[in-house]
Amino acid sequence: MDDVNGESDGGGRMSSQEKEEEQEKVKKERGHAVCLPCPAQSHISVMLNLAKLLHQRAGFRITFVNTEFNHARLLRSHPSFFSTSLDDFKFVTIPDGLPPLSDLDATQDMAELWEATRSFMALPFSRLVATLLKTQSDESRGVSCILSDVFMSFTATPAAQQFNIPLLFVWTTSASSFLAPKHYHAIMDKLRPLSPPKDASPSEANTFMDTVIDWIPGMKCMRVRDLPNSFGTKDGDDNFVLNAVLEVVQNIIDRNPTHPMIVNTCEALERDALKELSSISTPIYSIGPLHLLNKVVDVDDWSHGLKQIKGHLWKDNAECLEWLNSKEPKSVLYVSFGSVAFLLREQLVEFAMGLANSKQPFLWIIRPDLVNQGDNTSANPVLPREFLEETKGRGFISGWCPQEEVLNHPSIGGFLTHCGWSSIMESMSAGVPMLCWPCFGDQKGNCRYVCSEWEIGLEIGNGVKRDDVESFVRKLMTDDGDDNETGKKLKKRAIEWKRIVHEAALGSSTSDFKKLVNYLTSLQN
Repeated sequence: MDDVNGESDGGGRMSSQEKEEEQEKVKKERGHAVCLPCPAQSHISVMLNLAKLLHQRAGFRITFVNTEFNHARLLRSHPSFFSTSLDDFKFVTIPDGLPPLSDLDATQDMAELWEATRSFMALPFSRLVATLLKTQSDESRGVSCILSDVFMSFTATPAAQQFNIPLLFVWTTSASSFLAPKHYHAIMDKLRPLSPPKDASPSEANTFMDTVIDWIPGMKCMRVRDLPNSFGTKDGDDNFVLNAVLEVVQNIIDRNPTHPMIVNTCEALERDALKELSSISTPIYSIGPLHLLNKVVDVDDWSHGLKQIKGHLWKDNAECLEWLNSKEPKSVLYVSFGSVAFLLREQLVEFAMGLANSKQPFLWIIRPDLVNQGDNTSANPVLPREFLEETKGRGFISGWCPQEEVLNHPSIGGFLTHCGWSSIMESMSAGVPMLCWPCFGDQKGNCRYVCSEWEIGLEIGNGVKRDDVESFVRKLMTDDGDDNETGKKLKKRAIEWKRIVHEAALGSSTSDFKKLVNYLTSLQN
Protein backbone atom coordinates (compact mmCIF):
# COMPACT_ATOMS: atom_id res chain seq x y z
CA MET A 1 0.00 0.00 0.00
CA ASP A 2 1.34 3.42 -0.89
CA ASP A 3 2.23 5.85 1.84
CA VAL A 4 -0.71 8.11 2.62
CA ASN A 5 1.39 11.11 1.66
CA GLY A 6 1.80 9.73 -1.84
CA GLU A 7 5.56 10.27 -1.60
CA SER A 8 7.95 8.07 -3.56
CA ASP A 9 11.42 6.97 -2.65
CA GLY A 10 12.53 7.57 -6.24
CA GLY A 11 12.96 3.89 -6.93
CA GLY A 12 15.18 3.14 -3.92
CA ARG A 13 14.42 2.26 -0.32
CA MET A 14 14.91 4.83 2.42
CA SER A 15 17.79 4.33 4.80
CA SER A 16 16.96 3.62 8.44
CA GLN A 17 17.93 7.16 9.42
CA GLU A 18 15.80 8.66 6.65
CA LYS A 19 12.84 6.56 7.75
CA GLU A 20 13.21 7.69 11.35
CA GLU A 21 13.48 11.34 10.33
CA GLU A 22 10.42 11.03 8.08
CA GLN A 23 8.41 9.29 10.80
CA GLU A 24 9.32 11.96 13.37
CA LYS A 25 8.30 14.69 10.93
CA VAL A 26 4.97 12.99 10.25
CA LYS A 27 4.30 12.46 13.97
CA LYS A 28 4.63 16.16 14.70
CA GLU A 29 2.37 17.05 11.79
CA ARG A 30 -0.36 14.51 12.44
CA GLY A 31 -0.90 14.76 16.19
CA HIS A 32 -2.27 12.53 18.89
CA ALA A 33 -5.32 10.22 18.78
CA VAL A 34 -6.99 8.86 21.92
CA CYS A 35 -8.66 5.53 21.08
CA LEU A 36 -11.55 4.33 23.26
CA PRO A 37 -12.85 0.84 22.39
CA CYS A 38 -15.95 -0.78 23.81
CA PRO A 39 -14.60 -3.18 26.49
CA ALA A 40 -15.39 -6.38 24.56
CA GLN A 41 -13.03 -8.65 22.62
CA SER A 42 -14.00 -7.96 19.00
CA HIS A 43 -14.38 -4.23 19.61
CA ILE A 44 -10.91 -4.02 21.16
CA SER A 45 -9.39 -5.90 18.21
CA VAL A 46 -10.99 -3.63 15.61
CA MET A 47 -9.97 -0.44 17.43
CA LEU A 48 -6.44 -1.77 17.89
CA ASN A 49 -6.15 -2.48 14.17
CA LEU A 50 -7.30 1.08 13.44
CA ALA A 51 -4.88 2.54 15.98
CA LYS A 52 -1.93 0.56 14.60
CA LEU A 53 -2.82 1.59 11.06
CA LEU A 54 -2.96 5.28 11.98
CA HIS A 55 0.31 4.96 13.86
CA GLN A 56 2.23 3.09 11.17
CA ARG A 57 0.87 4.68 8.01
CA ALA A 58 -0.01 8.16 9.20
CA GLY A 59 2.41 8.77 12.06
CA PHE A 60 -0.13 9.37 14.82
CA ARG A 61 0.79 9.18 18.46
CA ILE A 62 -1.71 6.81 20.07
CA THR A 63 -3.14 6.60 23.56
CA PHE A 64 -5.19 3.38 23.73
CA VAL A 65 -7.69 3.25 26.59
CA ASN A 66 -8.73 -0.07 28.12
CA THR A 67 -10.68 -0.72 31.28
CA GLU A 68 -8.56 -1.82 34.22
CA PHE A 69 -10.25 -5.23 34.16
CA ASN A 70 -9.49 -5.87 30.48
CA HIS A 71 -5.95 -4.49 30.63
CA ALA A 72 -5.16 -6.91 33.45
CA ARG A 73 -6.48 -9.74 31.27
CA LEU A 74 -4.32 -8.59 28.35
CA LEU A 75 -1.24 -8.57 30.56
CA ARG A 76 -1.97 -12.11 31.77
CA SER A 77 -2.68 -13.40 28.26
CA HIS A 78 0.22 -11.75 26.44
CA PRO A 79 2.71 -10.30 28.94
CA SER A 80 5.53 -10.02 26.39
CA PHE A 81 3.39 -7.87 24.08
CA PHE A 82 3.36 -5.05 26.64
CA SER A 83 6.86 -5.45 28.03
CA THR A 84 8.35 -2.85 25.66
CA SER A 85 7.26 0.72 26.30
CA LEU A 86 6.57 2.68 23.12
CA ASP A 87 6.78 6.43 23.59
CA ASP A 88 4.27 7.14 20.84
CA PHE A 89 1.88 4.18 21.36
CA LYS A 90 0.75 3.95 24.97
CA PHE A 91 -1.82 1.79 26.75
CA VAL A 92 -3.65 3.44 29.64
CA THR A 93 -6.61 2.42 31.78
CA ILE A 94 -9.81 3.72 33.36
CA PRO A 95 -12.00 1.90 35.91
CA ASP A 96 -15.32 0.46 34.77
CA GLY A 97 -17.05 0.80 38.16
CA LEU A 98 -18.18 -2.83 38.26
CA PRO A 99 -17.68 -5.11 41.28
CA PRO A 100 -14.69 -7.47 40.97
CA LEU A 101 -15.28 -10.97 39.65
CA SER A 102 -14.03 -14.12 41.35
CA ASP A 103 -12.92 -15.38 37.91
CA LEU A 104 -10.46 -12.79 36.61
CA ASP A 105 -10.77 -14.09 33.03
CA ALA A 106 -14.56 -14.32 32.90
CA THR A 107 -16.72 -12.41 30.43
CA GLN A 108 -18.29 -9.49 32.26
CA ASP A 109 -22.06 -9.13 32.35
CA MET A 110 -22.89 -7.15 29.21
CA ALA A 111 -25.93 -5.40 30.68
CA GLU A 112 -23.91 -4.15 33.66
CA LEU A 113 -21.04 -3.14 31.40
CA TRP A 114 -23.37 -1.19 29.15
CA GLU A 115 -24.85 0.67 32.10
CA ALA A 116 -21.32 1.49 33.30
CA THR A 117 -20.45 3.11 29.95
CA ARG A 118 -23.50 5.35 30.33
CA SER A 119 -23.34 6.31 33.98
CA PHE A 120 -19.83 5.74 35.38
CA MET A 121 -16.97 5.79 32.86
CA ALA A 122 -17.48 9.33 31.51
CA LEU A 123 -15.88 10.99 34.54
CA PRO A 124 -12.75 8.77 34.68
CA PHE A 125 -12.31 9.22 30.93
CA SER A 126 -12.61 13.01 31.21
CA ARG A 127 -10.03 13.00 33.99
CA LEU A 128 -7.71 10.93 31.81
CA VAL A 129 -8.03 13.38 28.91
CA ALA A 130 -7.41 16.28 31.29
CA THR A 131 -4.20 14.58 32.44
CA LEU A 132 -3.07 14.07 28.84
CA LEU A 133 -3.68 17.74 28.10
CA LYS A 134 -1.69 18.84 31.16
CA THR A 135 1.32 16.75 30.10
CA GLN A 136 1.33 17.98 26.51
CA SER A 137 4.53 19.32 25.01
CA ASP A 138 5.63 20.95 21.80
CA GLU A 139 6.12 17.49 20.35
CA SER A 140 2.81 15.96 21.48
CA ARG A 141 0.69 19.02 20.64
CA GLY A 142 -2.02 17.85 23.04
CA VAL A 143 -4.90 15.60 22.02
CA SER A 144 -5.89 16.20 18.42
CA CYS A 145 -8.86 13.79 18.27
CA ILE A 146 -10.80 11.13 20.14
CA LEU A 147 -11.71 7.94 18.28
CA SER A 148 -14.58 6.35 20.18
CA ASP A 149 -16.43 3.11 19.62
CA VAL A 150 -20.06 4.07 19.00
CA PHE A 151 -21.01 2.05 22.09
CA MET A 152 -18.75 4.32 24.15
CA SER A 153 -20.39 7.52 22.90
CA PHE A 154 -21.84 8.33 26.32
CA THR A 155 -18.35 7.98 27.82
CA ALA A 156 -16.46 9.94 25.16
CA THR A 157 -18.84 12.79 24.30
CA PRO A 158 -18.62 14.72 27.62
CA ALA A 159 -14.81 14.86 27.43
CA ALA A 160 -14.85 15.90 23.77
CA GLN A 161 -17.28 18.70 24.56
CA GLN A 162 -15.53 19.81 27.75
CA PHE A 163 -12.11 20.13 26.13
CA ASN A 164 -13.29 21.02 22.60
CA ILE A 165 -11.60 17.99 21.03
CA PRO A 166 -12.79 16.63 17.65
CA LEU A 167 -14.68 13.35 18.11
CA LEU A 168 -14.96 10.54 15.56
CA PHE A 169 -17.04 7.40 16.05
CA VAL A 170 -16.03 3.86 15.09
CA TRP A 171 -18.76 1.40 14.08
CA THR A 172 -17.12 -2.01 14.36
CA THR A 173 -19.96 -4.05 12.81
CA SER A 174 -21.57 -3.98 9.37
CA ALA A 175 -23.04 -0.83 7.85
CA SER A 176 -26.36 -2.61 7.38
CA SER A 177 -26.56 -3.36 11.11
CA PHE A 178 -26.79 0.41 11.74
CA LEU A 179 -29.80 0.78 9.45
CA ALA A 180 -32.37 -1.43 11.15
CA PRO A 181 -32.05 0.48 14.46
CA LYS A 182 -32.05 3.73 12.47
CA HIS A 183 -35.46 2.81 11.02
CA TYR A 184 -36.69 1.08 14.16
CA HIS A 185 -39.85 3.16 14.68
CA ALA A 186 -40.96 2.79 11.05
CA ILE A 187 -40.36 -0.96 11.24
CA MET A 188 -42.30 -1.30 14.48
CA ASP A 189 -45.23 0.73 13.12
CA LYS A 190 -45.54 -1.68 10.20
CA LEU A 191 -44.93 -4.91 12.11
CA ARG A 192 -46.97 -4.41 15.28
CA PRO A 193 -50.33 -5.04 13.58
CA LEU A 194 -48.88 -8.26 12.09
CA SER A 195 -47.21 -9.56 15.24
CA PRO A 196 -48.91 -12.75 16.53
CA PRO A 197 -49.97 -13.03 20.18
CA LYS A 198 -47.64 -14.73 22.65
CA ASP A 199 -49.85 -17.84 22.68
CA ALA A 200 -49.72 -18.16 18.86
CA SER A 201 -49.05 -21.56 17.35
CA PRO A 202 -45.52 -22.33 16.07
CA SER A 203 -46.86 -22.14 12.52
CA GLU A 204 -48.25 -18.63 13.06
CA ALA A 205 -45.06 -17.48 14.74
CA ASN A 206 -42.87 -18.85 11.95
CA THR A 207 -45.05 -17.25 9.28
CA PHE A 208 -44.60 -13.88 10.95
CA MET A 209 -40.84 -14.34 11.45
CA ASP A 210 -40.47 -15.19 7.75
CA THR A 211 -42.19 -11.95 6.68
CA VAL A 212 -39.93 -10.28 4.12
CA ILE A 213 -38.93 -6.68 4.77
CA ASP A 214 -37.70 -5.17 1.52
CA TRP A 215 -38.50 -1.54 2.28
CA ILE A 216 -35.57 -0.61 4.56
CA PRO A 217 -33.34 1.67 2.47
CA GLY A 218 -29.92 0.11 1.94
CA MET A 219 -30.89 -3.37 3.13
CA LYS A 220 -31.83 -6.28 0.93
CA CYS A 221 -34.54 -8.86 1.51
CA MET A 222 -34.38 -9.03 5.28
CA ARG A 223 -36.96 -11.10 7.17
CA VAL A 224 -38.28 -10.30 10.62
CA ARG A 225 -36.10 -13.10 12.02
CA ASP A 226 -33.00 -11.44 10.54
CA LEU A 227 -33.49 -8.16 12.43
CA PRO A 228 -31.86 -7.49 15.83
CA ASN A 229 -33.46 -9.34 18.72
CA SER A 230 -37.16 -8.80 19.38
CA PHE A 231 -37.91 -6.40 16.53
CA GLY A 232 -41.65 -6.49 15.97
CA THR A 233 -42.35 -8.74 18.96
CA LYS A 234 -44.19 -8.03 22.19
CA ASP A 235 -41.12 -8.45 24.42
CA GLY A 236 -38.93 -5.94 22.57
CA ASP A 237 -38.88 -3.53 25.51
CA ASP A 238 -37.30 -6.20 27.71
CA ASN A 239 -34.31 -6.88 25.47
CA PHE A 240 -31.25 -5.03 26.72
CA VAL A 241 -29.14 -5.74 23.59
CA LEU A 242 -31.81 -4.25 21.36
CA ASN A 243 -32.33 -1.26 23.62
CA ALA A 244 -28.60 -0.58 23.89
CA VAL A 245 -28.20 -0.58 20.10
CA LEU A 246 -31.25 1.66 19.67
CA GLU A 247 -29.94 4.09 22.24
CA VAL A 248 -26.47 4.51 20.76
CA VAL A 249 -27.74 4.76 17.18
CA GLN A 250 -30.34 7.34 18.15
CA ASN A 251 -27.71 9.23 20.13
CA ILE A 252 -25.53 9.47 17.01
CA ILE A 253 -28.42 10.54 14.78
CA ASP A 254 -29.97 13.06 17.19
CA ARG A 255 -27.01 14.53 19.06
CA ASN A 256 -23.87 13.85 17.05
CA PRO A 257 -24.82 13.97 13.35
CA THR A 258 -21.75 15.96 12.33
CA HIS A 259 -19.16 13.68 13.90
CA PRO A 260 -17.45 11.55 11.23
CA MET A 261 -17.92 7.80 11.44
CA ILE A 262 -15.38 5.09 10.60
CA VAL A 263 -16.93 1.78 9.53
CA ASN A 264 -15.13 -1.57 9.36
CA THR A 265 -16.53 -2.56 5.97
CA CYS A 266 -15.99 -1.84 2.28
CA GLU A 267 -18.02 -0.69 -0.70
CA ALA A 268 -17.83 -4.04 -2.46
CA LEU A 269 -19.66 -5.70 0.44
CA GLU A 270 -22.18 -3.02 1.41
CA ARG A 271 -22.44 -0.34 -1.25
CA ASP A 272 -26.18 0.26 -0.77
CA ALA A 273 -25.98 0.25 3.03
CA LEU A 274 -23.07 2.70 3.01
CA LYS A 275 -24.95 5.01 0.66
CA GLU A 276 -27.93 5.05 3.00
CA LEU A 277 -25.70 5.49 6.03
CA SER A 278 -24.12 8.54 4.43
CA SER A 279 -27.57 10.11 4.12
CA ILE A 280 -27.09 10.96 7.77
CA SER A 281 -25.04 14.15 7.72
CA THR A 282 -22.10 12.28 9.26
CA PRO A 283 -19.13 11.81 6.87
CA ILE A 284 -18.52 8.06 6.48
CA TYR A 285 -15.11 6.43 6.02
CA SER A 286 -15.41 2.74 5.08
CA ILE A 287 -11.93 1.33 5.62
CA GLY A 288 -12.48 -2.38 6.13
CA PRO A 289 -11.48 -5.05 6.52
CA LEU A 290 -9.12 -3.28 8.92
CA HIS A 291 -7.11 -6.42 9.60
CA LEU A 292 -6.36 -6.63 5.85
CA LEU A 293 -5.22 -3.02 5.63
CA ASN A 294 -2.82 -3.76 8.47
CA LYS A 295 -1.51 -6.81 6.64
CA VAL A 296 -0.31 -4.81 3.66
CA VAL A 297 1.87 -2.58 5.84
CA ASP A 298 5.52 -3.29 5.11
CA VAL A 299 6.85 -5.53 7.89
CA ASP A 300 10.02 -3.41 8.09
CA ASP A 301 7.90 -0.38 8.98
CA TRP A 302 6.47 -1.79 12.21
CA SER A 303 7.62 -0.29 15.50
CA HIS A 304 9.45 -2.80 17.66
CA GLY A 305 6.91 -5.04 19.37
CA LEU A 306 3.83 -3.30 17.98
CA LYS A 307 3.07 -5.90 15.32
CA GLN A 308 2.81 -8.57 18.02
CA ILE A 309 0.17 -6.74 20.06
CA LYS A 310 -3.12 -8.41 19.13
CA GLY A 311 -5.36 -7.46 22.03
CA HIS A 312 -6.66 -10.97 22.78
CA LEU A 313 -8.27 -11.29 26.21
CA TRP A 314 -7.54 -15.02 26.31
CA LYS A 315 -4.17 -16.64 25.79
CA ASP A 316 -3.73 -17.99 22.25
CA ASN A 317 -2.99 -21.69 21.94
CA ALA A 318 -0.27 -22.02 19.30
CA GLU A 319 -0.41 -25.82 19.59
CA CYS A 320 -3.55 -25.85 17.45
CA LEU A 321 -1.50 -24.50 14.53
CA GLU A 322 0.96 -27.35 14.91
CA TRP A 323 -1.97 -29.79 14.93
CA LEU A 324 -3.36 -28.18 11.76
CA ASN A 325 0.00 -28.71 10.07
CA SER A 326 -0.61 -32.45 10.26
CA LYS A 327 -3.95 -32.30 8.41
CA GLU A 328 -4.81 -32.45 4.72
CA PRO A 329 -5.60 -29.23 2.82
CA LYS A 330 -9.20 -27.98 3.27
CA SER A 331 -10.05 -30.95 5.51
CA VAL A 332 -10.64 -29.29 8.90
CA LEU A 333 -13.78 -27.51 10.12
CA TYR A 334 -13.01 -24.59 12.43
CA VAL A 335 -15.68 -24.06 15.12
CA SER A 336 -15.94 -20.93 17.26
CA PHE A 337 -18.82 -18.99 18.79
CA GLY A 338 -16.79 -15.87 19.52
CA SER A 339 -16.08 -14.07 22.76
CA VAL A 340 -19.49 -13.22 24.26
CA ALA A 341 -22.01 -15.77 22.95
CA PHE A 342 -23.10 -18.54 25.31
CA LEU A 343 -24.45 -22.05 24.78
CA LEU A 344 -26.81 -24.05 26.94
CA ARG A 345 -25.48 -27.39 28.14
CA GLU A 346 -27.93 -29.18 25.83
CA GLN A 347 -26.73 -27.16 22.83
CA LEU A 348 -23.10 -27.98 23.59
CA VAL A 349 -23.94 -31.69 23.61
CA GLU A 350 -25.88 -31.51 20.32
CA PHE A 351 -23.05 -29.64 18.58
CA ALA A 352 -20.53 -32.11 19.99
CA MET A 353 -22.39 -35.21 18.84
CA GLY A 354 -23.13 -33.68 15.44
CA LEU A 355 -19.41 -33.06 14.95
CA ALA A 356 -18.61 -36.57 16.15
CA ASN A 357 -21.11 -38.20 13.79
CA SER A 358 -19.95 -36.13 10.79
CA LYS A 359 -16.60 -37.99 10.82
CA GLN A 360 -14.88 -34.74 9.81
CA PRO A 361 -11.71 -33.34 11.44
CA PHE A 362 -12.38 -30.19 13.44
CA LEU A 363 -10.75 -27.52 15.59
CA TRP A 364 -13.22 -26.33 18.24
CA ILE A 365 -12.71 -23.25 20.41
CA ILE A 366 -14.46 -23.76 23.76
CA ARG A 367 -13.98 -20.83 26.12
CA PRO A 368 -14.07 -21.76 29.82
CA ASP A 369 -17.24 -19.66 30.13
CA LEU A 370 -18.87 -20.75 26.86
CA VAL A 371 -21.67 -22.68 28.53
CA ASN A 372 -24.34 -20.92 30.57
CA GLN A 373 -24.40 -23.38 33.45
CA GLY A 374 -26.91 -21.67 35.72
CA ASP A 375 -26.38 -22.89 39.28
CA ASN A 376 -23.64 -25.28 38.20
CA THR A 377 -20.36 -23.85 39.44
CA SER A 378 -18.17 -26.12 37.34
CA ALA A 379 -15.39 -24.03 35.80
CA ASN A 380 -15.34 -25.71 32.40
CA PRO A 381 -17.93 -27.12 29.99
CA VAL A 382 -18.22 -30.90 30.26
CA LEU A 383 -18.27 -32.80 26.98
CA PRO A 384 -19.91 -36.22 26.62
CA ARG A 385 -17.59 -39.20 27.05
CA GLU A 386 -18.82 -40.77 23.83
CA PHE A 387 -17.88 -37.57 21.97
CA LEU A 388 -14.34 -37.64 23.35
CA GLU A 389 -13.93 -41.31 22.48
CA GLU A 390 -15.35 -40.94 18.97
CA THR A 391 -13.25 -37.88 18.05
CA LYS A 392 -9.93 -38.85 19.64
CA GLY A 393 -7.19 -37.84 17.19
CA ARG A 394 -9.73 -36.30 14.80
CA GLY A 395 -10.60 -33.20 16.81
CA PHE A 396 -8.64 -30.53 18.64
CA ILE A 397 -10.22 -28.48 21.45
CA SER A 398 -8.72 -25.20 22.61
CA GLY A 399 -9.75 -22.40 24.94
CA TRP A 400 -8.71 -19.70 22.44
CA CYS A 401 -6.63 -19.39 19.28
CA PRO A 402 -5.15 -16.84 16.86
CA GLN A 403 -8.23 -16.87 14.63
CA GLU A 404 -6.77 -14.98 11.67
CA GLU A 405 -3.89 -17.42 11.42
CA VAL A 406 -6.22 -20.39 11.81
CA LEU A 407 -8.61 -19.26 9.07
CA ASN A 408 -5.69 -18.70 6.70
CA HIS A 409 -4.18 -22.10 7.41
CA PRO A 410 -4.23 -24.39 4.33
CA SER A 411 -5.96 -27.21 6.22
CA ILE A 412 -9.07 -25.15 7.08
CA GLY A 413 -11.98 -25.92 4.77
CA GLY A 414 -14.95 -24.38 6.61
CA PHE A 415 -15.98 -22.27 9.59
CA LEU A 416 -18.92 -22.95 11.93
CA THR A 417 -19.55 -19.47 13.33
CA HIS A 418 -21.93 -17.36 15.41
CA CYS A 419 -21.73 -14.72 12.63
CA GLY A 420 -20.03 -11.94 14.53
CA TRP A 421 -18.95 -9.31 12.02
CA SER A 422 -15.22 -9.62 12.74
CA SER A 423 -15.39 -13.39 12.27
CA ILE A 424 -17.23 -12.96 8.98
CA MET A 425 -14.71 -10.44 7.69
CA GLU A 426 -11.78 -12.66 8.64
CA SER A 427 -13.43 -15.71 7.07
CA MET A 428 -14.20 -13.87 3.83
CA SER A 429 -10.66 -12.50 3.69
CA ALA A 430 -9.34 -16.05 3.98
CA GLY A 431 -11.74 -17.49 1.38
CA VAL A 432 -13.36 -19.88 3.89
CA PRO A 433 -17.09 -20.78 3.50
CA MET A 434 -19.28 -20.77 6.60
CA LEU A 435 -21.91 -22.67 8.53
CA CYS A 436 -23.94 -20.06 10.37
CA TRP A 437 -25.56 -20.27 13.79
CA PRO A 438 -26.33 -16.65 14.78
CA CYS A 439 -27.06 -16.00 18.44
CA PHE A 440 -28.22 -12.42 18.94
CA GLY A 441 -28.05 -8.80 17.80
CA ASP A 442 -26.54 -8.06 14.40
CA GLN A 443 -25.46 -11.69 13.95
CA LYS A 444 -28.83 -12.63 12.44
CA GLY A 445 -28.63 -9.97 9.75
CA ASN A 446 -25.00 -10.86 9.10
CA CYS A 447 -26.07 -14.47 8.59
CA ARG A 448 -28.67 -13.41 6.02
CA TYR A 449 -26.04 -11.59 3.98
CA VAL A 450 -23.60 -14.51 4.17
CA CYS A 451 -26.16 -17.09 3.05
CA SER A 452 -28.46 -15.16 0.68
CA GLU A 453 -26.61 -12.11 -0.63
CA TRP A 454 -23.02 -13.35 -0.88
CA GLU A 455 -23.87 -17.08 -1.05
CA ILE A 456 -20.84 -18.24 0.91
CA GLY A 457 -22.59 -20.00 3.77
CA LEU A 458 -25.45 -22.16 5.04
CA GLU A 459 -27.68 -21.38 8.01
CA ILE A 460 -28.08 -24.24 10.46
CA GLY A 461 -31.32 -22.89 11.91
CA ASN A 462 -32.69 -21.75 15.24
CA GLY A 463 -32.54 -25.03 17.12
CA VAL A 464 -29.54 -27.29 17.54
CA LYS A 465 -30.03 -30.96 16.64
CA ARG A 466 -27.13 -33.32 16.20
CA ASP A 467 -28.53 -34.76 12.98
CA ASP A 468 -28.77 -31.28 11.44
CA VAL A 469 -25.24 -30.39 12.56
CA GLU A 470 -23.92 -33.63 11.06
CA SER A 471 -25.77 -33.02 7.79
CA PHE A 472 -24.61 -29.43 7.38
CA VAL A 473 -21.00 -30.27 8.22
CA ARG A 474 -20.97 -33.04 5.61
CA LYS A 475 -22.64 -30.77 3.06
CA LEU A 476 -19.95 -28.12 3.49
CA MET A 477 -16.87 -30.30 3.96
CA THR A 478 -17.18 -33.53 1.96
CA ASP A 479 -16.00 -33.82 -1.63
CA ASP A 480 -18.06 -36.85 -2.58
CA GLY A 481 -21.66 -38.03 -2.37
CA ASP A 482 -24.93 -36.17 -2.94
CA ASP A 483 -23.80 -33.02 -1.13
CA ASN A 484 -20.74 -32.53 -3.31
CA GLU A 485 -22.20 -29.76 -5.51
CA THR A 486 -23.34 -27.58 -2.59
CA GLY A 487 -19.91 -27.65 -0.99
CA LYS A 488 -18.17 -26.98 -4.29
CA LYS A 489 -20.37 -23.98 -5.03
CA LEU A 490 -19.82 -22.47 -1.60
CA LYS A 491 -16.07 -22.93 -1.79
CA LYS A 492 -15.93 -21.38 -5.25
CA ARG A 493 -17.97 -18.37 -4.14
CA ALA A 494 -15.79 -17.96 -1.05
CA ILE A 495 -12.65 -17.76 -3.20
CA GLU A 496 -14.33 -15.19 -5.45
CA TRP A 497 -15.26 -13.03 -2.47
CA LYS A 498 -11.75 -13.35 -1.06
CA ARG A 499 -10.44 -11.74 -4.25
CA ILE A 500 -13.09 -9.01 -4.14
CA VAL A 501 -12.41 -8.14 -0.49
CA HIS A 502 -8.63 -8.04 -1.00
CA GLU A 503 -9.06 -5.76 -4.02
CA ALA A 504 -11.33 -3.51 -1.97
CA ALA A 505 -8.72 -3.25 0.80
CA LEU A 506 -6.18 -2.03 -1.73
CA GLY A 507 -8.74 0.10 -3.59
CA SER A 508 -11.77 1.83 -2.09
CA SER A 509 -10.80 1.20 1.54
CA THR A 510 -7.28 2.54 1.06
CA SER A 511 -8.77 5.57 -0.70
CA ASP A 512 -11.12 6.20 2.22
CA PHE A 513 -8.27 5.75 4.66
CA LYS A 514 -6.31 8.46 2.87
CA LYS A 515 -9.36 10.73 3.06
CA LEU A 516 -9.61 10.01 6.77
CA VAL A 517 -5.96 10.88 7.29
CA ASN A 518 -6.39 14.11 5.32
CA TYR A 519 -9.35 15.02 7.51
CA LEU A 520 -7.45 14.26 10.71
CA THR A 521 -4.48 16.25 9.42
CA SER A 522 -6.72 19.23 8.75
CA LEU A 523 -7.66 19.24 12.45
CA GLN A 524 -4.07 20.19 13.27
CA ASN A 525 -4.16 23.39 11.23
